[in-house]
Amino acid sequence: MKFWVSESERVKKGAGEDMVVLLQDWKRKIRRYRIYRRCLCAALTLSCMALFGLCYYYVDSSIPSVLHIRAGQEETLDLGIPAKGDIVSVSGQGESNIPQGAVTIDLNQSVTVKTGGIQEYLMQVKLFGFLPFKQVGIQVIEAQELIPVGVPIGIYVKTDGILVVGAGEFVGEDGVNYSPCKYILKSGDYIQKVNGETVTEKDDFIKRIEDSGGKEVILAVERDGEVMEVKVKPVRSQSGDYKIGVWVRDNAQGVGTMTYIDSQGNFGALGHGINDVDTSTLMDMDDGTLYQTEIVSIRKGTNGNPGEMTGMIVYADDRVLGDITSNSKQGIFGNCNERALALASQEPLPIGLKQEIEEGYAQILCTVDGTTRYYDIEITAVHLDHDNINRGIELKVTDPELIQITGGIVQGMSGAPIIQNGKFIGAVTHVLVQDSTRGYGIFIENMLEAAE
Repeated sequence: MKFWVSESERVKKGAGEDMVVLLQDWKRKIRRYRIYRRCLCAALTLSCMALFGLCYYYVDSSIPSVLHIRAGQEETLDLGIPAKGDIVSVSGQGESNIPQGAVTIDLNQSVTVKTGGIQEYLMQVKLFGFLPFKQVGIQVIEAQELIPVGVPIGIYVKTDGILVVGAGEFVGEDGVNYSPCKYILKSGDYIQKVNGETVTEKDDFIKRIEDSGGKEVILAVERDGEVMEVKVKPVRSQSGDYKIGVWVRDNAQGVGTMTYIDSQGNFGALGHGINDVDTSTLMDMDDGTLYQTEIVSIRKGTNGNPGEMTGMIVYADDRVLGDITSNSKQGIFGNCNERALALASQEPLPIGLKQEIEEGYAQILCTVDGTTRYYDIEITAVHLDHDNINRGIELKVTDPELIQITGGIVQGMSGAPIIQNGKFIGAVTHVLVQDSTRGYGIFIENMLEAAE
């Protein structure tokens, strides 16, 4: 049986199929549009979040966590942001024109503090005058002058205990590899006692392990500020000595630059702490000594290869400059003797606070050719955030003579004083590996805070 379809019916059927195809295509376009819109909204949201994060970081880094103000002097607090601060608490003794309570300070205006003693304030910073953002500690300090030194120094530091550099293996008398202290001691530990007896010398520690006769020893170990006891069983090596498989160190030496001497004969140097070369941890110091040194050679810094000053240190009593009493992240500090005071040939300068530092011309004081003198630099950025302990100042060496001699900043120049507008503002701390003419410095107030 045959069925015949008229031409009009075929046209209607084709039109219907075309309509279905158009409808399906339209639905696909709507779905793509909706997906595109969702992606666009997501990208816009992420962009807004990223922009907000960048703005938040910029504002947060523009507001220091701690701010110093000189007593009895007018200070200008210009943070470059639309903000006001409310004093929410006051501590200390003495009279102040900022009474305890909610006092509002325009951070773009001058603030005068008159006090006979040191006081501390807590300020709540509000963006646009109403949006709470961050709390800032304000410390009122007395005006102070320091002697910029800039001479090279030899440094010897004795650790407080025996520093564990790392664990290792050795071959026992049976030909098998052993590592008795693996998973017991770790890099950065300080061994203070062996079987209840204090050890301060590396050789003494090694001898006690050798004399153990293979019996288990009890070690008193300081780790992250806490002291604990651990047990280790020495193993006889192929050489016949008993070992526990640990690399240790009991001292550190190096060359740096003395930063300042204050009116009481105390010094500050380096602008950063003495870290162990292998573990990169800040060394716990028992005692230390400064020695007079002379620079015998300089390896110029180049892009990607930092330079270095090599000094000759003679460990003799007639070369001692003073005692190191503190090793902190902000530098090393201690007491000078008469020989060190004689090296301070510069006139005392008033300290400059971080909010007074400007981008532009400045100088550093250092000794690279046997003569202590000033060299020109440019301050390229200032980071007020207190978290930038050693890198608050970004700088670039511009002095042609210093670049000719050293290539810029080299190892051994850490601690070189930074001077701007007749004020002592900081010290050189780091060099950028990719550009030896650029580096960082620490605020002098950070060093003085650690020296107290």
